[in-house]
Amino acid sequence: MAKIKQLFLLLCLLTSVLSYSQIMVGAERINSYLPLLQGKKIAIVGNQSSLIQKKHLVDSLLTRNINIVKVFSPEHGFRGIEDAGAKIEDGIDEKTGIPIISLYGRNKKPTNKQIKEIDIIIFDIQDVGARFYTYISTLHYVMEAASENNIKVIVLDRPNPNGHYVDGPVREDMFKSFVGMHPVPIVHGMTIGEYALMINGENWISNKCDLLVIKMENYNHNIHYDLPVKPSPNLPNAKAVNLYPSLCLFEGTNVSVGRGTDYPFQQFGSPYLKSNYSFIPKSKSGSRKPKHENKNCYGFNLKYEEKFHNSLKLNWIIYCYNNTTNKENFFNNFFDKLAGTDKLRKQIINGLNENEIKESWKKDLYEFKKIREKYLLY
Repeated sequence: MAKIKQLFLLLCLLTSVLSYSQIMVGAERINSYLPLLQGKKIAIVGNQSSLIQKKHLVDSLLTRNINIVKVFSPEHGFRGIEDAGAKIEDGIDEKTGIPIISLYGRNKKPTNKQIKEIDIIIFDIQDVGARFYTYISTLHYVMEAASENNIKVIVLDRPNPNGHYVDGPVREDMFKSFVGMHPVPIVHGMTIGEYALMINGENWISNKCDLLVIKMENYNHNIHYDLPVKPSPNLPNAKAVNLYPSLCLFEGTNVSVGRGTDYPFQQFGSPYLKSNYSFIPKSKSGSRKPKHENKNCYGFNLKYEEKFHNSLKLNWIIYCYNNTTNKENFFNNFFDKLAGTDKLRKQIINGLNENEIKESWKKDLYEFKKIREKYLLY
């Protein structure tokens, strides 16, 4: 029986690897959208993840004589190297001379002036499937601005590395923010293309957008997908990406998630905990002013944790709250925005365990999954 089980697991692994190797992302299906671009003025919403294999989308389209008139850049910038939350300035792409317009600076929504005379906007950014990862908020504002100016939006779909599960509290209306634009759970289980369809279909923008999603080939939500490039400076590998939805809640506390170290989102700790494991955050590229800079942070090392998580983990944050020596300052004003509710913070303070908290999400998650089902492409 044990041998049969091992063979079954090996077959599943081989199938997953085979499927992964055959995935063709939307950007690579260039013949599906290239004819639509010819003779048009094109804007690209992209960053370092906007690749056709190893070549940037902008460079690939320019070699095909597509008229790219400007690039819009999201949080972390066009090259994806700036700190989380850092204001991004407009500029010029040194390689191509194309103007770069920031959507994480003076404005997060493209202005009428910025998109004047554009015919088509192409959105191609790698998402990681968490509500507070701001690229889906940028997607919202791009679609809204495009709909108001009769501009077509083409979303080039990419895999969601956390697309194999749905979990977390659904955002409540009063906690709407740029890290929580929509009434979805923390982990929504949708690709960026599916999410765009939901924005349109659920009327989250004032007018429906003229939207086209270029689907992937050979993808499904259960495939384990390792991203070919870092989606942002502090998500350097598959482990960090998988832990991100759970550990990002610590950003609303006095606990560090390892920004300013070589292993961000693979460890956590603070000066107010006791542990045999510790790390010291230092100022570095992508995290110039990390939490608890130059201080010993005592906590836990998740770098070698083998399990690939398929649920939101709350036990870590519950443990830290229960064992901190600075409980009165454990939560900050950002926590409720990240959670999308104030209930989670109150539940932790009141001593509820992980199972009890998750039980309170069940009804809302059930309703969300029914809505989500309408927009799934894979």
